[in-house]
Amino acid sequence: MGCAPSIHVSQSGVIYCRDSDESNSPHQTTTISQGAAALHGLFIKTDAADSIPSVLAYQSRQQPPPPSAGPRRKERREPGASAGARAPRCCGIEAETQTSTASAKQASTTEVQIGPMRLTQDPIQVLLIFAKEDNQSDGFWWACDRAGYRCNIARTPESALECFLDKHQEIIVIDHRNSRYFDAEDICRSIRATKPSEHTVILAVVPRTSADQEETSVLPLLNAGFNRQFMENSSITACYNELVQIEHGEVRSQFKLRACNAVFAALDHCQEAVEITSEDHVIQYVNPAFERMMGYHKGELIGKELTELPKSDKNRADILDTINTFIKKGKEWQGVYYARRKSGDSIQQHVKITPVIGQGGKVRHFVSLKRLHCANENNKQLYKSHRDEKYTGDNFQSESHSFKCKNRRKDSADVKSITSQSSDAPSLQARRYSSTARIHSMTIEAPITKGGLRRLSGNEYVFSKNMNLSHNHPSVPNTINDVPPCIAQLLDNEESWDFNIFELEAVTNKRPLVYLGLKVFARFGVSEFLNCSEATLRAWLQVIEANYHSSNSYHNSTHAADVLHATAFFLGKERVKGSLDHLDEVAALIAATIHDVDHPGRTNSFLCNAGSELAVLYNDMAVLESHHTALAFQLTTKDSKCNIFKNIDRNHYRTLRQAVIDMVLATEMTKHFEHVNKFVNSINKPMASEQTSSHSEGSDCECTANIKNFPDNQTLIKRMMIKCADVANPCRPLELCIEWAGRISEEYFAQTDEEKRQGLPVVMPVFDRNTCSIPKSQISFIDYFITDMFDAWDAFAHLPVLMQHLANNYKHWKTLDELKCKSLRLPSENNN
Repeated sequence: MGCAPSIHVSQSGVIYCRDSDESNSPHQTTTISQGAAALHGLFIKTDAADSIPSVLAYQSRQQPPPPSAGPRRKERREPGASAGARAPRCCGIEAETQTSTASAKQASTTEVQIGPMRLTQDPIQVLLIFAKEDNQSDGFWWACDRAGYRCNIARTPESALECFLDKHQEIIVIDHRNSRYFDAEDICRSIRATKPSEHTVILAVVPRTSADQEETSVLPLLNAGFNRQFMENSSITACYNELVQIEHGEVRSQFKLRACNAVFAALDHCQEAVEITSEDHVIQYVNPAFERMMGYHKGELIGKELTELPKSDKNRADILDTINTFIKKGKEWQGVYYARRKSGDSIQQHVKITPVIGQGGKVRHFVSLKRLHCANENNKQLYKSHRDEKYTGDNFQSESHSFKCKNRRKDSADVKSITSQSSDAPSLQARRYSSTARIHSMTIEAPITKGGLRRLSGNEYVFSKNMNLSHNHPSVPNTINDVPPCIAQLLDNEESWDFNIFELEAVTNKRPLVYLGLKVFARFGVSEFLNCSEATLRAWLQVIEANYHSSNSYHNSTHAADVLHATAFFLGKERVKGSLDHLDEVAALIAATIHDVDHPGRTNSFLCNAGSELAVLYNDMAVLESHHTALAFQLTTKDSKCNIFKNIDRNHYRTLRQAVIDMVLATEMTKHFEHVNKFVNSINKPMASEQTSSHSEGSDCECTANIKNFPDNQTLIKRMMIKCADVANPCRPLELCIEWAGRISEEYFAQTDEEKRQGLPVVMPVFDRNTCSIPKSQISFIDYFITDMFDAWDAFAHLPVLMQHLANNYKHWKTLDELKCKSLRLPSENNN
């Protein structure tokens, strides 16, 4: 036997027990939260521990040595167990359930079949959250023991969340019988706010109702995030039956769904083009190989019927009838077929179409595998570029899109196809435009893309580490009350959507962010929330604005001020205000202020193609967005004089920081459709459904209250808000819209010029200053990105002024396009 264990208590109250003879101990380090003494793997509650809510750990049934001090508490015992058998107290971070011979056999892994895929499921883990030990908690404990499940018991919300984030239990049982000790629904929501809970089943234990009492609705529990309710019953058999049913039902289904991620990963890396359609030939999935072969992006295809896509005229007239004859009978078809790429070229393919039988024994899907047939020179050329792209990481550029370096764009669903099929909100169906083939070589990076760069040698670029904390520009006011009269007069109108940011840019000598920031932050009580002085806030705004590049025609501090203004305007809308907390408002205003700091006036694709250090650092994914947030926090915390976070609670800071990072990353356009799609499905559709079913005056309040109860929905609202604020230029008054269009076009022209000079790939060929039609590019941008997003945002926030401006501006661009007018006024013609 080794020496006595050493016990260490951390500042958070977590006790670490380490056996001195670590080489002989199977559990070298065991962690228990708050209040347990430890002796060689046995955790014994002491008097001191009794007064501390805790998560304790049980390791063995063997009889422990007697405690050194204090009276011993009565042990929990399974009915029928002998007095000498040690019962577990409750499980902690490193704990398992007891291991008797019977339960050890039951705790073995389980084989699960999903189609031809054979999976191995580990023993089920259960987390019991009970503030006090009673017959009900005992019933579930021994039920877990009988079923062979690993079990943990938590006494407090904090220890429950800690335990869940460590173990990721498949089943959670929360005591909902008494709110005296904790709020069960709050615990459920806090767990549901975490990513691992996506595949967890949460059970609420509710009080038993008397025979003459009407049973309450289960809807409040479901809205809080629970999956099921369990009527109070301390019978071990009743608890056992409930847990086993959950395992064989929801838990096993969730396990199978998680395994599908592996299948999709395989499809995404498959060299053959794969297309999956419904029984009605609506495209449901295409893999990256299909995108490269056909020149489309999945967002242009998913949700469309195959009949909507252009066909090649090289096929036999009866080829489609032949294919349909086979697949409608559930038979596989194989053969050579000519397909038309987005560019209009016809390519010859080897195609294999397999019907998939689903519910009711009917064909529910068709899976098509496609390979290029290299019998002719055109196909060989395409095959070679397709193959070279795979190995070099170069991006396939279609006629209307150029993908990011190394094809980092993630899966996203096209909200147009989703809302047009099943949207419950009429406003989302009001405006639909023609095929996205009208997009003229727009990169997914645009509208407002994200990188100053300085040239090293060849094609290598790195960021200018512009972290100058000195302020060489003229002094700014000490407080918002000290601003010059001409600026103060302009700022009187800052709450209006038609506020002219360019006038503020002119009178502040291109420093609008500090002045507007002081006014907006004061209106929303940011200094009070952060517990920082106005001088600290002013210094912070100066540092952030100093790190925007005034040499950029678009991505400068005026754009940041414009996005801040739009964000503040949205935060003032009743439904937005009612859905968010003060912390959310502060995070949104900070995110808007920093969202493009140190932007070099070049896109993410440019950085990837140039092989910049920053692109390497962030693995070509959200390069600039990651840099904006990292630099902003670095600038903020580097100097106490501008550290607006120095006085807030650590937990508030972590929550605030995470919210800011999440919002800035949401401005990266490769996930545009994913964000919009989630907002439509999680906010718009449920809201439209509630409004349809309820005609009471208080229904809107109930809707925002429901949103506030779900942190995930608040996150979706914040993302959508900053995304709309970031690209709100087409919704501004016409004169402002035209100015922004000229500025972004000039910045893109400069990038194209640079790419040509340096021999880099031209990622936005449409933005060639010699040939570009700015009206056409604005029309495409509005059609592809703006319309659906602002329809969804307007359905939630109610923004009639913006939608009217959008309609007027779209009509303006269409008129110019019809007149073949390609060029508009540029910043150099209007700036002093």
